Amino acid sequence: MEWIGFTLLAAFMQSWRNALQSKLSAHVSVAGVTLARFLWASPIALLYLMILYWIEPAPLPSVTLKGASFIVGASIMQIVATALMVKLFQQKNYAIGAGLAKSEALVAAILGLLFFGTALTAMGWIGVLIGGVAVFILSAGKGIQSLSYKTLLIGLACGGSFAITSLWIREASLNLSLPFPHRAAWVLFVVISLQTLMLLIYILKREPNTMQDLRSHSRYTVATSFTSCIGSLGWFSAMSLQAVPYVKTLGQIEVLFTLLISTFWLGQKVARKDIIGLILIAIAAMLVMLQ
Repeated sequence: MEWIGFTLLAAFMQSWRNALQSKLSAHVSVAGVTLARFLWASPIALLYLMILYWIEPAPLPSVTLKGASFIVGASIMQIVATALMVKLFQQKNYAIGAGLAKSEALVAAILGLLFFGTALTAMGWIGVLIGGVAVFILSAGKGIQSLSYKTLLIGLACGGSFAITSLWIREASLNLSLPFPHRAAWVLFVVISLQTLMLLIYILKREPNTMQDLRSHSRYTVATSFTSCIGSLGWFSAMSLQAVPYVKTLGQIEVLFTLLISTFWLGQKVARKDIIGLILIAIAAMLVMLQ
């Protein structure tokens, strides 16, 4: 049951990372906020990897072409997903944007079943479907008539991108002939390093002033990188141990942390209807725990 602990750690850290990115997005471009997620994460991931080898020596990984393609694909897709998440913050308030991105669990369950041979139990599917209903409620604004299709589409695209990223990360990890913590740590380090390199090249070429913006808000930048890296460590480890649909459905417990952060730290109000949607997502996560 280690995957449960790693998932809860990931959900908690991701809720703080999203809050920090939401703050940073008021001062930095979408690409810059996305880079903040990875900029200082590589050294942390490398330190974690070194500690693992110090505690339990293991061979170096032997990467196949198939495994490498999963790593590169996941690196690119996670950048896309993070950029869409920042766009969500600019569409609606912080808590609702994070809630919409939780469509990831439903998409991961469907894609996992179709392409990777993973499946949920009956109770697990009920949980995923409840989460899907919650996402619809969260995206409906002040009512069905005022449903923002733009926000809904961005939210679903964000969740779908995160779902594909998660599925590919799990496959990349399973393709490494290493013990559990080492294979997850290697995928984490390589993915974050690739993402940092790609974003740095893009920003230095297209948005050179963005680096100064990040330096001007270094506290939020470093905090975003730290919470992102620890959160990814939790996600990558959990997905190395358990199928993505289970991990991501349980990971929806993040919305409880999100609600607290949104209310008490960001000072944003959440409507009664939105609270119902967030509670439904929490129920979906509990069903996965009980299945």
